[in-house]
Amino acid sequence: MKLTLLATLLLAGLPMTALAIEPGPSSPQQKQTEGWLQLQVSGERASANRQKASPAERDQAMQRWLDSYKHPIPEYYDQKQGGSTPGGGSSN
Repeated sequence: MKLTLLATLLLAGLPMTALAIEPGPSSPQQKQTEGWLQLQVSGERASANRQKASPAERDQAMQRWLDSYKHPIPEYYDQKQGGSTPGGGSSN
């Protein structure tokens, strides 16, 4: 009986812990990032010039997307395998 009552009180108190978290950005950088994302969503600063893709560009984009499914996703990535960086060093 005591265990059931204790579990009920504990579960009833869980939503109150979420109220302790203050909403909003936690740093100036996060505030600025959220501002930029809000501009993107609202379209407030969108260009007046519509950017349209030509039919050829749309076909190429679709083909790239379809070609991406030709490569199997490996179960594990080999950490030793890799290329080199532009500076000539190895990525290993």
